[in-house]
Amino acid sequence: MENEKLTWKQAFMVSPGPRTAREAGLLTLKGLCMGTADIIPGVSGGTMALITGIYQQLLQAIQSADTKMAALLLKFDFKGALAKLHVRFLLALFLGIGAAIISLARLVNYLLHTHPIFIWSLFFGLIAASVLVVSRYVSRWSLSTGTCFIAGGLLAWLIVNAVPVSTPETGGFIFFSGLVAICAMILPGISGAFILLILGKYEFITGCLKNPFLVDNFITILIFCAGCLVGLTGFARVLNLLLDRYYNLTLAFLTGLMAGSLPRIWPWKEVVETKIIRGKEHVIQVRNMLPDAIDGAFLLAVGLAVVGFGVVIWLERVAAGSQARSDD
Repeated sequence: MENEKLTWKQAFMVSPGPRTAREAGLLTLKGLCMGTADIIPGVSGGTMALITGIYQQLLQAIQSADTKMAALLLKFDFKGALAKLHVRFLLALFLGIGAAIISLARLVNYLLHTHPIFIWSLFFGLIAASVLVVSRYVSRWSLSTGTCFIAGGLLAWLIVNAVPVSTPETGGFIFFSGLVAICAMILPGISGAFILLILGKYEFITGCLKNPFLVDNFITILIFCAGCLVGLTGFARVLNLLLDRYYNLTLAFLTGLMAGSLPRIWPWKEVVETKIIRGKEHVIQVRNMLPDAIDGAFLLAVGLAVVGFGVVIWLERVAAGSQARSDD
């Protein structure tokens, strides 16, 4: 059917995606699971997509926003572009993702400010387990994969030490944060929230999502989403290409990146330097320290780290089982 003969309804319905309200609702529910995972560092939305059986559809939907679709838009062939894009799949999925992120951001931001050691302990366990999980995807460890692992670890160490605790809140840096963080969504084991932690923007972005309709927060979210859109349609393709051609090397590098970033998430820290920026006190430099005492609070923090570790291991086993069933 030629694009000019398509009706708007036909253009909307021609690409893959849910065709009934029930299918759309189920896909939105899966998006809720992905969004919940993406707001928590160490739990990947890609893992949830794998578990719920939509991982391949997600990759295909992302790849549907390609140069051919852009060419159709430039020709003002909006119906053709709509038919090319997996719009129904993306709308239902991102509705669920967005709802989960906005609803959970307030809770996570509150807990980070009121119980930081406990929450960072949970995050530490989640990410430590993610290092183990991603390393298992490397089918064969060798000198080359080991070198990539070390390179990833060194890069993470440099980033952790070079990027200050308080990073710029400029539009350019927010755009960059969204661009990089969104790429993690398509990777099982790597979370976008983890990337935001490295860049020092996790608390800032979740704080904006806590009250998304305030003017300043809304502008920040729009800039961040613009970065996400560019990352999803651009760099994500490069990442997919690397995974297709250099699967083991890429995953070894990502494993090293996560392992080298663990000091950033260590729960017990001491503030070394603060600075007043725009009338607000910002933490500029911190250093890791050991707990003051082995008491009830310490045991609870360790328990939360163990829980976080166990949750990721369990999710990985569920994902492996789902993948095995889909391959049969």
